[in-house]
Amino acid sequence: MAELKRIVKGMLLENEPMSAHTSYGIGGPAWAYITPRDTSDLSEILHFANTYSLPTFFVGSGSNLLVADEGIDGLVITLGKSFRKLEISGNKIYAESGVMLGHLVKESMKQHLSGLESMIGVPGTLGGALIMNAGAFGGEISNCLINVKVMTLSGSINQYDAGDIDFSYRHSTFKENEIIISANFELKEEPSEMISKNRNIASKGRKINQPLRFRSAGSVFKNPKPDLAAGYLIDKAGLKGTHCGEAEISTHHANFFINHGQAKAGDIINLIRIARKKVQEKFNITLDLEIKTLGFPKDVFQS
Repeated sequence: MAELKRIVKGMLLENEPMSAHTSYGIGGPAWAYITPRDTSDLSEILHFANTYSLPTFFVGSGSNLLVADEGIDGLVITLGKSFRKLEISGNKIYAESGVMLGHLVKESMKQHLSGLESMIGVPGTLGGALIMNAGAFGGEISNCLINVKVMTLSGSINQYDAGDIDFSYRHSTFKENEIIISANFELKEEPSEMISKNRNIASKGRKINQPLRFRSAGSVFKNPKPDLAAGYLIDKAGLKGTHCGEAEISTHHANFFINHGQAKAGDIINLIRIARKKVQEKFNITLDLEIKTLGFPKDVFQS
């Protein structure tokens, strides 16, 4: 740890509770939680981790993340508080991966640029949004993407055009051993009235359908089909309001599992197991996770 501390120019927190860095408010300590100062700092950190074979994990703002109660034995690197440059020129946008998606959406709307407004209110950083191909109400962030820069574990930088990455529903083929550092987008100029209309539809839908007053990580499962929602299946399996400790399958939206205050990761995991098992039994459909998990054994979801 002493040698790592000498290398890091940004912020390094030792044995940092991940509960302080997730929207769930859940998660044990990370051996080292690091916010690099810039690309040079990030390169040095990754080179160090690679040289000493230190387990390294990349996170954004923690808005769709469930971390194990036991924590993470390795480096957790986030660009969410340092890589925040955002530049708009005409209908082109350059943004670093730590920019919050909500900020990107609002700034593009101010310039009468359309393509991202349906994602108003979607939490998280740009980097995380690209990895999961974030979307809402018919729009996906990959629709506007030109190219992306990433850094490898050796500290070198690669660039991918949008066509180099396969994007699908809540999925992309970015490599797990690379971290997104910036992206370029091209949007369409549209009348502000049309952009506002799209934004209002998305904003209203989110307020009506989601339990925004409680801590959650958004949708727990992916929808099995475009016209078949995971929340519908969980609801029809009779699971709304199911509790485990202080975790609950929301009575407002069954695909949101909420933390009423002191829920543990184990409580959320138990609810995930229950939902998967019941939906499988009733509908013969296996639900796939939309949230990301860190620090769990591979067989944790086996009931």
